Amino acid sequence: MSLTPDHLPWFALQVKPRFEKNAAFLLTEKGFDVFLPLSSCRRQWRHKVVTLELPLFPGYLFCRFNPNNRLLVLTTMGVSGVVTVSRVPACIPDVEIENVRRVVEHGRSLKAMPYVSGQTIRVLDGPLRGVEGVVVSAKKKNRIVVSINLLQRSVSAEIELWQTAPATSSVAVSGGRR
Repeated sequence: MSLTPDHLPWFALQVKPRFEKNAAFLLTEKGFDVFLPLSSCRRQWRHKVVTLELPLFPGYLFCRFNPNNRLLVLTTMGVSGVVTVSRVPACIPDVEIENVRRVVEHGRSLKAMPYVSGQTIRVLDGPLRGVEGVVVSAKKKNRIVVSINLLQRSVSAEIELWQTAPATSSVAVSGGRR
């Protein structure tokens, strides 16, 4: 059975420190589907403020490939290895990658978070519609936290509670406020 690029599983790759962007570029040049979630942050260097794009999961990036033919991935400069469980490359569910991708693309006030667990909710309205995660509250703001369970890492974005419902309920999607 031949796997097409869209049907290949996602894997987490460990990369050398501060080499995530270079490894992602090199893997893309080799024809792999790569996802490196980045976040903008402002840093002051001497007499100027600079906006940087930094990885949300330092030391990791995500790549689709056939685990039986991983030599081309492992020989890429900067790639240290594939995240494994019992020495077998561990797949990451497509839904986890898609949730992180959507939060990175459309989330407000994006930031890395400690890994959390709790009741899963689904966003019913707005740019994050369909994303599932855990809601946490801090400083009078609510955030949706989505995780890559294999890495025990999370990312969050601001959200309005009226846009959400428990993930297990079959609530009809509405376009307005409740």
